Amino acid sequence: MVIVVVFHTLLWQVLWANGRILVQPWAPGPVWWAISWICTIIPVFFVAAGYANAVVVDTWRATGERYAGFLTLRGSRLLGPMTLFVIVFSAIGTLAAWLGWPEQAAMLSRQFAQLLWFLVTYLLLLAGAPLAVRLHDRWGGWIMLPLLAGVIGVDVAVRLTGNLELQWVNLLFAWPLAHQWGIAYHRGWFRGWSVPTLLGALGGGIVAIAVLVFGFGYPAAAVAWADIPVANLLPPTLAIVVLGWCQTVVMAMLEKAQVADRLSARSARIVRVANALLLSVYLWHIPLIVVVGALLAGLTLLWPAAAPVLLNPLLLVVLELVAVSVVVPLIARVEVRMIPTPGPGSPATVLTLLGFTAFVVGIWAVWQFGAVLAPIDPAGATAVVTYLVGAGLLWRATTRTSG
Repeated sequence: MVIVVVFHTLLWQVLWANGRILVQPWAPGPVWWAISWICTIIPVFFVAAGYANAVVVDTWRATGERYAGFLTLRGSRLLGPMTLFVIVFSAIGTLAAWLGWPEQAAMLSRQFAQLLWFLVTYLLLLAGAPLAVRLHDRWGGWIMLPLLAGVIGVDVAVRLTGNLELQWVNLLFAWPLAHQWGIAYHRGWFRGWSVPTLLGALGGGIVAIAVLVFGFGYPAAAVAWADIPVANLLPPTLAIVVLGWCQTVVMAMLEKAQVADRLSARSARIVRVANALLLSVYLWHIPLIVVVGALLAGLTLLWPAAAPVLLNPLLLVVLELVAVSVVVPLIARVEVRMIPTPGPGSPATVLTLLGFTAFVVGIWAVWQFGAVLAPIDPAGATAVVTYLVGAGLLWRATTRTSG
C-alpha cells in the first residue's frame, strides 16, 4: 500500500511560478513508465483477495451457515470504514456546493470518488466467492479459460472498433481471473510448483508483456500519467492481467524462500497492523494528500523564498507517509466502532440480499456520480441516499438475527 500512496502523491505537481501556486498533472517520461510495471501492485491485491476468500468460504461451509451469514460476516466489516468515508466525503462536497461552488463541488466529488472502483469490484468478487471456489474445486484451471478468453476478446474488440469505453468491460473478466488465481493458490497452485517451473512461468509472463507492448501496441506504462493518459490498469487490459500472473509467481517464490518466516516479531507485528489498516489507508490517503499539499502551498505563499524546498515532491511524499501513519490509525478507531456486532443466530436472507445489493449499488453510484447533496446534482444525492439505505439494511441484517 506504500507504493499506492507514493504513486498517488506523485500524480500531481505543486509548482510556484510567477508568484502563484500552480497544480498540474505529472508527466514523468518513459523511465517511470518502465518502473510502473514493477510498482503497480493492484493485480496482486485481487489475487490475495481470492486466497482470503477461499479460506473464508471453507470456514463458512464447515459451519453450515446460510449464504446470508457469509455476506454479513464479510460485508459488514466494510460498513464502518465506508460509512464514515461517505459521510465525511459527502459533507465536504455538500458544504462547498451550498457555500457557492456547486459546479466545482460536483465535478471534484466525482473525480475523488474514482478510487471506489476497487471496492465495487472487490464486493462483487466477495459475493461470488462461494461459487468461484466451488467452480475451481469442480473444474480446476479450466474455469479460468473463459475469463482469459473474455479479456482477450475485449482487447480485440477495442482495437478493432477504436472504442476505448469498451475496455471497461474487462472489469468483468480481468479481476475475476486474478481472484481465481488466488483461489488456485490456496488450493496448491503456484506454491506447489517447482522453482524451475516458477521461473519459466515468470519469464513467460515478462516476455508476454514485452510482446504486447512492443509488438501489439499496448500502452507502454502500467498506470496512466499526463504523458500517457491511456494505460493498462484502469480499465484493465491483457497486459495488466499478465502482470498479475507474474506477481502471483513471485509471491510463490517468496513463500518457497520462507521470507515471511524470517521476519522478526516486531516486523511481523507491523505487517499485521498494516494489513488491518489497508482499507482505511486506501480510503483516506488521497484526502490526506490534498491536506498536506494545501498546507505546503499555504506555507509557500507565506514564505515564497522557500518554494524550492516546500514544494519538492520528495518532501510531499515524506509528509504524506507521516500523515497516513499518524492519522489513519486514529480514523480506524472510529471506523471500528461503526462496524456492527453480529447478533445470535442467522441473518434473514431477503433482508441481507437487499441490504448487500443496495450497499454495492450505492458505492457504485458514488463512484459514478459523486456525493454532493445539492439541487444541482440530483444524481449525487441519489447515490448518497442509495448507499445509506443499503448500509442501514445491511447493518440491520447483521445485528437482527434469528436463532
